[in-house]
Amino acid sequence: MLQERIEQIMKEGRESLATVSTAADFEAWETRYLGRKSELNEILKGLKDLSPEEKRLIGPLGNRVKQELAAAFAVAKETIFERNIDWEAERIDVTAPGHPIVPCGHLHPVTLIEHRIQDIFLSMGFSIADGPEAESEWYNFDALNFPKDHPARDMQDTFFIRQEKKSQHRFVPRTHTSGVQVRYMEAHKPPFRVIVPGRVFRNEATDASHEHTFHQFECFMVAEEGMVTVATFKHVAETFFSAFFNEKVSVRLRPSFFPFTEPSFEFDISCVLCGAQGCPTCKQTGWLEIGGAGMINQHVFESAGYRRGQYQGFAWGFGVTRLALMKYRISDIRLLMSGDLRFIRQFQQ
Repeated sequence: MLQERIEQIMKEGRESLATVSTAADFEAWETRYLGRKSELNEILKGLKDLSPEEKRLIGPLGNRVKQELAAAFAVAKETIFERNIDWEAERIDVTAPGHPIVPCGHLHPVTLIEHRIQDIFLSMGFSIADGPEAESEWYNFDALNFPKDHPARDMQDTFFIRQEKKSQHRFVPRTHTSGVQVRYMEAHKPPFRVIVPGRVFRNEATDASHEHTFHQFECFMVAEEGMVTVATFKHVAETFFSAFFNEKVSVRLRPSFFPFTEPSFEFDISCVLCGAQGCPTCKQTGWLEIGGAGMINQHVFESAGYRRGQYQGFAWGFGVTRLALMKYRISDIRLLMSGDLRFIRQFQQ
């Protein structure tokens, strides 16, 4: 009786499988004929209650039917699905270039310039230092030999942070990176050569060439008296700018005044836009004004705790933002901080 029923299940399963055409139908068929609670599976579970003779007959028959139905099910499923697939639509051109699903971010042009500057100076043996953007008036002005009545302290040039409680010093968003000089000297003993890239803030009206927030770069080198001279600075500056612009660049010094250097000078570089031949950018002079420099004033060394006359060094700085304008031929400084992605994406590397 069980033998006949198993053979009947085999026949019904094959006939029913011939009418299946959807995924839901396949799932229902599999549950009915091959599932854990299917009639065939229940018969096989009951083999333990049969006599030895019946077990030898029903067991092999039940397993063979189950295997044949499973094989028929697999063939039918594969055949139906292959019949319904649009192979042309599924075709993949393995030679086509890939496209990123999510756009990758990239560095800001000012950051790219900063990294390039750091790479060059690191190759020259310089270290990189950093300092707080909210600086005390002591490090921003007093330690750098700025007189109490110096115009740079005015509200026209400096933002002052409102303080609820009185303290010994007022705090300002730093107007330059020079304050890091004294901070570094207090914690280190010469000789050393250091660069300080960073963001600075000044109370200025914005236009195509001025911005209230921009990036600056500081460089200073200190050693025993007589070991660092103006000639040292000129050599370092020419080496750096030649590497940065990938061409021979000359440096010209002009007398100037800064409270934290003595002597002080403005320095120009030969115009890299016209090869020093004269163009509208350099006003036909062949020179581009870059920044200020000088030999560190002994008052700054004293502020850092050094003995007057014990050490000598140079310090110089320039606007990283301005270098970015020159490097990428940007006509308006405000574009760099505008947040306009159409502009920023041009510098993706």
